Amino acid sequence: MKRLAMGILAHVDSGKTTLSEALLYQSGQLRRLGRVDHRDSFLDTHRLERDRGITIFAKQAQLRLPGMEMALLDTPGHVDFSAETERTLQVLDYGLLIVSGTDGVQSHTETLWRLLERYRVPAFLFVNKMDLPGAGREEILRELRRRLGESCIDFEQPEETLWEQLALCGEELMEEYFASGRIADGTIARAVAQRRVFPCCFGSALRLEGIERLVGLLSRFTCMPPYPERFSARVFKVSQDEQGARLVHMKITGGCLRVKESLAVGGTPEAPKTEKIDQIRVYSGARYQMLEEALPGTVCAVTGLSGLRPGDCLGEPGLGQAPLLQPVLEYKLLLPGGTDPYTALKALQKLEEEDPQLHVDWREEAREIRLRLMGEVQLEVLEKLIPERFGFPVGFGPGAILYQETIAAPVEGVGHFEPLRHYAEVHLLLEPGEPGSGLRFGARCREETLAKNWQRLVLTHLEEKAHLGVLTGSPITDMKITLVSGRAHLKHTEGGDFRQATYRAVRQGLRSARSILLEPWYSFRLELPQEAVGRAMTDLERMGASFEPLRADGEAAVLEGSAPVSEMRDYAARVVEYTRGRGRLTCLPAGYRPCHDPEKVIAAVGYRCDADLENTADSVFCSHGAGFVVPWDEVPQHMHLESALAKPQEPSAGLAAGAQAYRAALAQDAELMRIFERTYGPIRREAPAALHTPKQPLRPGAAPARPPKDTGPEYLLVDGYNIIFAWPGLKELAAQNIDAARGKLIDILCNYRAFRQCELILVFDAYRVHGGVGSVEKIHNIHVVYTKEAETADMYIEKATARLGRNFKVRVATSDALEQLIILGHGALRISAQAFEEEVKAVETAIREIIGGRS
Repeated sequence: MKRLAMGILAHVDSGKTTLSEALLYQSGQLRRLGRVDHRDSFLDTHRLERDRGITIFAKQAQLRLPGMEMALLDTPGHVDFSAETERTLQVLDYGLLIVSGTDGVQSHTETLWRLLERYRVPAFLFVNKMDLPGAGREEILRELRRRLGESCIDFEQPEETLWEQLALCGEELMEEYFASGRIADGTIARAVAQRRVFPCCFGSALRLEGIERLVGLLSRFTCMPPYPERFSARVFKVSQDEQGARLVHMKITGGCLRVKESLAVGGTPEAPKTEKIDQIRVYSGARYQMLEEALPGTVCAVTGLSGLRPGDCLGEPGLGQAPLLQPVLEYKLLLPGGTDPYTALKALQKLEEEDPQLHVDWREEAREIRLRLMGEVQLEVLEKLIPERFGFPVGFGPGAILYQETIAAPVEGVGHFEPLRHYAEVHLLLEPGEPGSGLRFGARCREETLAKNWQRLVLTHLEEKAHLGVLTGSPITDMKITLVSGRAHLKHTEGGDFRQATYRAVRQGLRSARSILLEPWYSFRLELPQEAVGRAMTDLERMGASFEPLRADGEAAVLEGSAPVSEMRDYAARVVEYTRGRGRLTCLPAGYRPCHDPEKVIAAVGYRCDADLENTADSVFCSHGAGFVVPWDEVPQHMHLESALAKPQEPSAGLAAGAQAYRAALAQDAELMRIFERTYGPIRREAPAALHTPKQPLRPGAAPARPPKDTGPEYLLVDGYNIIFAWPGLKELAAQNIDAARGKLIDILCNYRAFRQCELILVFDAYRVHGGVGSVEKIHNIHVVYTKEAETADMYIEKATARLGRNFKVRVATSDALEQLIILGHGALRISAQAFEEEVKAVETAIREIIGGRS
């Protein structure tokens, strides 16, 4: 049986919830039809939804059709709640886009179409309200093809005509049609799943017209995607039930999930944080069914998990892209007299868990709370929702544009914190990033300079805080911040010292740099009658917009371009006014760009960074037993470490990078040689030969004491976590999900082993896992070892090399210097993580060339 997740999407008031009711009624799930205007629809379960007549929260219903079980997800149609819709899209197998037959393709319809394209979701289209006066069927179909794409095909036409049109949508379809004169359902279903065809049908959900045809299309032309055997899931929503229990809504994308099973929801590889599943619920409206296990493709709600948020992925890599629809307006929360702001903050943080786009921000200096919202309708809903859930009334101040800041060129930031009996110094390299890249953090600091545990602490402090710029106090973005140097004191340094030094280093770097104020922009499409073109172009030029040359679309004129959000906020209403209802403006977020009038904005905000004591750029040094404050611009004269920018930078690519790597390997060999001599005495033969076991000549007729190493299999031992945190790609993945990083490394090494034909043993460190007894698994063609409690991966590898090195050629992939020394003593060959990564990439290139040569 097929298990699918289908979302219903539409511009507000297109009949989306009504169609959901019709589908459930047609399939026998409902005994009678509810209606939005009667406030008794099956899926609008919340009082606010029934009062306003719109969908606010994504809801689930179970639709059972012949040979198929479908999770039907009804999403909000209003643009103010589009963040909820976008999160739901990430778990859909198919989308059902509804277009109003009376209004045609509207502004939010195009936004939803772009979201379906962004997340690669196949889609069916249903043109609703065909029983009302409006455009004809052919005219609507032409508009769909013009605005959404030529692959929108009417699936209600005769089969011969349908096959002819489908043949134009792809080579596979055309070849089958020319070969047999028809196209099989399976071929069409594959084309739909690949987004090469978008089936369209027409009807009226309120009158149940066309519903049976739509159900037939869904049954015939959908297919269940393949799922891996290993467990994985994707969280798209967090809510609470009537008793206040926290519900984590997810789709199972691999394996299965069982009640009382423990899941890793955070922590570190050495000490992962796990939580146990209490219940698995499959909702249909307000009712739910309890399951003992959820199979792949199931959309369910889970209780017992407190460490997950919307967008989290379990057992698989994250999506790796920020949401397209993000709020660009910020509102101040107004609390009645006597209400504790800290209590209100705690309550709102629960809402933020359910909707991360709220970005609840506490301003300590003003003792006020700010939220990011999509628009006025969401604000009105929150004004009613907060008193209902938390028991205190709220109001909101006027909305303000949410600005951001970045820098123009690389700069070093230095923070020093040294009051009496405290010490920490941090050097950070701040570099501008690509537009839309956000903030990225990393470390390029030697452990001899700053121990690894302090480096991890600095990175934690960088990630935990919303760092503010120095122009308007807005959040910073589009930067890479790298820890390049630091110092701790053996006796006096505490964890909080590095927090202070890190915050001050970021701020000092921002004060030293040339900052750029960024503002949000819209990409727009403006359709209007020809006589209104002059007015529109004058308005757009005044706004500072950039736009393409005017073009015609039927009888209307079309202008497309981009403009600042601050200028476009109320322009849609003005377009309707001066075109007398014949104009239409469609806007879509286009990211952040340099502000078109920064001096005016900075003066209006009036931010004084010197007065912002919560975000100071000054450092604290110690002299004669007392601490003293050094202004940010004098810190370079007092800092204890040299500037990292003064050091020559390592070559980035090509022969220079290869030469540098070779010199580093030679230096490391020399250091190992010195350690050997200090430990075991001076070397009596040539130094390079000391790294290899000498070959003793055999007496005539004598048998060798052991088999030559070249005749047996070659063994390669890989220190799993050392490799994961040394390879940049796996390190980034591990920061989101360590299980996914382990699985990715296993897949890479399976391909490597198949090509190299060596015995490969991958060792993962589990010495902090309480009660762990250790295990060895055969995964495809490699052995994966999880060490037992109180045994590190280093210890296991040392024992294995001592045992195997007597008879076989053994290599060990690790960058742990101490482990390399011990390996060398056991007769094994060492390979650094960087050199091993290059070797693996060479193998992957060879495999691709072989495959390419055969195809």
